[in-house]
Amino acid sequence: MAKWEYAPAPESTDIVDIKDTYGLFIDGRFVEPASGEYFKTINPGTEEVLAAIPVAGQEDIDRAVDAARTAFEKWSALPGSQRAKYIFRIARMVQERARELAVLESMNGGKPIKESRDVDVPLVAAHFFYYAGWADKLAYAFPGRRAEPIGVCAQIIPWNFPLLMLAWKIAPALAGGNTVVLKPAETTPLTALLFAEICEQAELPEGVVNIVTGAGATGQTLVRHPDVDKVAFTGSTEVGKEIQRAVAGTNKKLTLELGGKAANIIFDDAPLDQAVEGIVNGIFFNQGHVCCAGSRLLVQETIAERLIAKLKRRLGTLRLGDPLDKNTDIGAINSRDQLERIRSLVGIGVEEGAELYQPACEIPDRGFFYPPTVFTGVSQSHRIAQEEIFGPVLSVMTFRTPAEAVTKANNTPFGLSAGVWTEKGSRILWMADRLQAGVVWANTFNRFDPTSPFGGYKESGFGREGGRHGLEAYVRLAEVR
Repeated sequence: MAKWEYAPAPESTDIVDIKDTYGLFIDGRFVEPASGEYFKTINPGTEEVLAAIPVAGQEDIDRAVDAARTAFEKWSALPGSQRAKYIFRIARMVQERARELAVLESMNGGKPIKESRDVDVPLVAAHFFYYAGWADKLAYAFPGRRAEPIGVCAQIIPWNFPLLMLAWKIAPALAGGNTVVLKPAETTPLTALLFAEICEQAELPEGVVNIVTGAGATGQTLVRHPDVDKVAFTGSTEVGKEIQRAVAGTNKKLTLELGGKAANIIFDDAPLDQAVEGIVNGIFFNQGHVCCAGSRLLVQETIAERLIAKLKRRLGTLRLGDPLDKNTDIGAINSRDQLERIRSLVGIGVEEGAELYQPACEIPDRGFFYPPTVFTGVSQSHRIAQEEIFGPVLSVMTFRTPAEAVTKANNTPFGLSAGVWTEKGSRILWMADRLQAGVVWANTFNRFDPTSPFGGYKESGFGREGGRHGLEAYVRLAEVR
């Protein structure tokens, strides 16, 4: 019997012009780092070096913050309608350069091109369009309160959604009349540097957006700078705690979007085939490099065996490989360090007695890849049920009653997101009211919209991004007299 195979469908890289060496984007232009230090950024799908990236030190951070402070005086004084024009122009240019941005995002980050192309970049443009609409309506955003800009915003973003996290932070900051110094993750700086070119192309006033690159030391220097008024961070809980300690006792505003260990809860009346797709999207989207990933699957006992059988069959159809191939479902792990962390925690799961399942999967010879993985027989005390793995690894547990599902779902230090699958609307509302999660999806998972706020509780951080709530994080509210 003939077996259908997917023919290779690689996306061309010709549209992307990667420079051998990049500069820091400070005060509207690219400049060399004062230290003269550079590091290499690579393609995790091939392990090939893509470019040399500058390391920003104290002198560079001083220059960037000074540029942002100087630009703040004029930018904040502009009428909201004028700021809106710039933000709208950036959104249009993101759309015009969408293919270029998507290819570069997949080359530098390892995520499948169909995700960069169909999810990340469209959402980036949508966020800039959305906040362009708010820029001239700040007087109506918070009834009875007057919204005033904060000042210079230090923004540090992670490597899992480099361009989207940039949009989540820069768009509302500019709409509120603030200026920005942004530091992308050291493994994925290239789309942020391409965004700097878009700012040039949009003729954004000099110093309104500054982009500095480097590792943790660069981020620490930026967070501790005395002339920064607001810090926004997305990343690990451990680093978030360090940042909170660093800004304690200062007047800096702070928002943190940190780790997660989301529960995806399947009731016995859920549409199982639809739920399986939601489970796959919840944990294997972006190789599980998602802070709100549905990494804990809670299944009602009566359907557990049937659902797991369906899930295992579905895993056998997932295609792992070249991130730039349009057929690929699971791309490359972002770095060798992250790959080793995933391997370590999976090994611990096996040692602790959980049952490992991985479908037959051909791993490429080069690059950082890990197969989709499911653990059954997991208990609440297992480390794989408590720690954020940040990879394509799912832990399955069962429950009998809705109350038990809530108890197990909330038994985690995190509180970022959750999913509920059932045909009963009353049950969805009952669960949502009791789940300690900033976002609860009903009969879907990993859906985002710029109008909807996103954020968590407990060790998942505080503050919201997206929607009017995300705008509030970038203004000071005063009573109207």
